[in-house]
Amino acid sequence: MFQRKQLSKEQALQKARHYCGYAERSHQDTKEKLYSFGLHKQDVEELLSQLIEENYLNEERFAVQFAGGHFRMKQWGRVKIRYELKQKRISEYCIKKGMSEINEEDYLKTLQQLASKKWSSVRGEGVNHYVKQSKTTDYLLQKGYEPELIRQTIATLRKKEG
Repeated sequence: MFQRKQLSKEQALQKARHYCGYAERSHQDTKEKLYSFGLHKQDVEELLSQLIEENYLNEERFAVQFAGGHFRMKQWGRVKIRYELKQKRISEYCIKKGMSEINEEDYLKTLQQLASKKWSSVRGEGVNHYVKQSKTTDYLLQKGYEPELIRQTIATLRKKEG
């Protein structure tokens, strides 16, 4: 079986600096990376502390960047973003900070656009309002939008269609 060469603490620190300098990283992702270099718990904890002190790692900055980026690029809703940040063990304070970066007006506009696009793409034999509503709702839930906002958005779409 292939055995990965263990890095020295200094080599691991250099690689970790590069890893964190390339893109914002969560503490959890960085910790896993450090363990992948063959380091022991004590060394991993020390290097994490050093990376935080040197400002390579900043959980609040990560949460803000993650929430904003995933909303803008992947058009994820708040439910999915919050879930993913929790999976990365981000603190509730930092999650709130990240979520506050999402502009409410942009959020509702994006939801409306996604709903309209999905609504009009549902076609075929035997497709009625209930099928459209079901498929659009499922799609938006999967994207991480709040059920109540989805309900309101779909009600607006149905009114437009008559």
